[in-house]
Amino acid sequence: MAWYAYCITEQQVPQNGTRARRPFALENLRGVNGAAVLAYPSGDFAVIVSEHSAAQPLTQQAIVDHARVISECFRTFTVLPFRFGTIFESDEALRRAVRANRRTFLETVDRLRGKAEMHFKLLVKDGMLEEAISELPNGVGGEYLRKLREQATRTRERQTKARALSMQVHKLFSPLEEDVICKRTDSGGMLIDFAHLIDSNAVAKYQNRYGTATRHFKDCHVSITGPWPPYHFMPGKLRTVSGGN
Repeated sequence: MAWYAYCITEQQVPQNGTRARRPFALENLRGVNGAAVLAYPSGDFAVIVSEHSAAQPLTQQAIVDHARVISECFRTFTVLPFRFGTIFESDEALRRAVRANRRTFLETVDRLRGKAEMHFKLLVKDGMLEEAISELPNGVGGEYLRKLREQATRTRERQTKARALSMQVHKLFSPLEEDVICKRTDSGGMLIDFAHLIDSNAVAKYQNRYGTATRHFKDCHVSITGPWPPYHFMPGKLRTVSGGN
């Protein structure tokens, strides 16, 4: 039996003190390709899975279903999300992966317990830093070198501005941890996406800083989303767990 894996959680111990030993269904929850969602007990953990067949394609809708199952579990448990498309080819492959990563799983669950991920996006309408050319010309000479220097200067300006904005955002929100992605937009500006790890009981306080952020970054477009499961704060080992190893 192959299993499609969504996330891993701590196994909950019921009042009688006996942990489940066999997979059990999570009621009213459907996963990839409409499959039932099960909790597969394995030691200290439960892996949230669905039965999977190689004949079943993983479509764009499957990406949505994957994220929805993780989000629903996040409402109740501390979750460690698996990347989309994680499949364990057998019961033994699933149990082996949990055993091999048990220490990392325990440390990560402990670190993320009671935490949530928030996103603050900052769109810098950077007209001053628009590219003079869409791509570099094929050739050599003074004009070519001048354009190379111009591009290098603009790149440094963007990096300097991004670092300054990042420091301001960090001071405003004071996250426990953060992950920052910065990319250039088609219009020549910058989109900076801040993933912030915060205490779950501080979500409302974080959201209430939207007004302050709007005033502070008045020349930018800002947005706040969340709370989300902690996708950006997983150790690298979890991203490489595979049923085929």
